[in-house]
Amino acid sequence: MADGTTTTTARKPELDLTNAEWRSGSQGKGDVQIAFVEGFIAMRNGRHPEVPAVIFAPSEWRAFVLGARDGEFDLT
Repeated sequence: MADGTTTTTARKPELDLTNAEWRSGSQGKGDVQIAFVEGFIAMRNGRHPEVPAVIFAPSEWRAFVLGARDGEFDLT
């Protein structure tokens, strides 16, 4: 049964990532890389940079970072 709420996701632009400055975490092996481009955050697999990046709006990125800090994604 529907509860009457709807969720909308903001449409993200097609970003040109050609000259993006990709960053890896200091503790990782470079597998996860992020770049800040035109007010958005792009995330990709550094081992397979040819695969399209995932694009986050600033509010989505903030929610992700806060969740990670809070242990929300700990699978152990």
